[in-house]
Amino acid sequence: MNDLAKLPVTVITGFLGSGKTTLIRHLMQNPQGKRLAVIVNEFGDVGVDGEILKSCAIPECPEENILELANGCICCTVADDFIPTIEALMALDPRPEHILIETSGLALPKPLLKAFDWPDIRSKITVDGVIALADAEAVAAGRFAPNVELVDAQRLADDSIDHETPLSEVFEDQISCADIVLLTKPDLAGPEGLARAREVIAAEAPRPLPVVEVAEGAVDPRVILGLGAAAEDDMDARPSHHDGADDHEHDDFDSIVVELPEVADPAHLVARIETLAKEQNILRVKGYVAVTGKPMRMLVQAVGARVRHQYDRPWKAGEAKRTRLVVIAEHDDIDPAAIHAVLAG
Repeated sequence: MNDLAKLPVTVITGFLGSGKTTLIRHLMQNPQGKRLAVIVNEFGDVGVDGEILKSCAIPECPEENILELANGCICCTVADDFIPTIEALMALDPRPEHILIETSGLALPKPLLKAFDWPDIRSKITVDGVIALADAEAVAAGRFAPNVELVDAQRLADDSIDHETPLSEVFEDQISCADIVLLTKPDLAGPEGLARAREVIAAEAPRPLPVVEVAEGAVDPRVILGLGAAAEDDMDARPSHHDGADDHEHDDFDSIVVELPEVADPAHLVARIETLAKEQNILRVKGYVAVTGKPMRMLVQAVGARVRHQYDRPWKAGEAKRTRLVVIAEHDDIDPAAIHAVLAG
């Protein structure tokens, strides 16, 4: 599949209060004829409220296209949450034409980009661009976040955030990963603050970056969508303070594909997947199942021993009815023969 056929994703990063939700709401209301989908990294009462965006749903971005990840920093929950969410959006009919990802303000952006290098994602999706929002007044003052106390509360409220990175370093990582920087709340910063904020950004950026002043999220979508950056292929040009940090590397995992004949009893297959997770330390099982006598295919999603399944659509005319499951585990836990034996029953 060539890059033109890949589904474009725009990653929107920036501290809590920098205006990410306002920007996404504006994009939803001005979709330029594109079907949009949104992923919000949710942090309960101190995070971004996905309900705000759901209340803005329109035909080009209906409520079912707006999904929340509530289990912490996306970069730390790639296998369990992020990839299944991407797959769920891609399975929608009609399929979205562009996905917007609003990260938590404390999520490190580069590890998220590394998630797009997973084989079953890379062939289908490309990172169209990374947009960093920066509160102009806060950057000029050296605070970086508009409300430092609220950001600190967000950090304390989420057990999955294990990086005690100074806000200045998180800001630098956001700028280093960005393709465009949006300076928000320019009226509060004033001309001198805006000039100072631009100086700070220019000093931190590893390469010249466009910097655009934006009030109330009002930016022409053509400025930030359709960049074609393919950021997943451009990681070396996006340095991070955490390059090489083991806690955000994902290349210790491996996957295999198991093909099986039609399944007579879905409950038996679910039980075998649960057994597989317990006996062989399998992290995820996902795929489609052909159930004997059923005209629809069954979608299976398992995280550890928690298995969800539902019929998602009818088999298409001429489509081979087969059971095909992808099994993901740490590299040392992948034993193809043993895995196949358990799933085959």
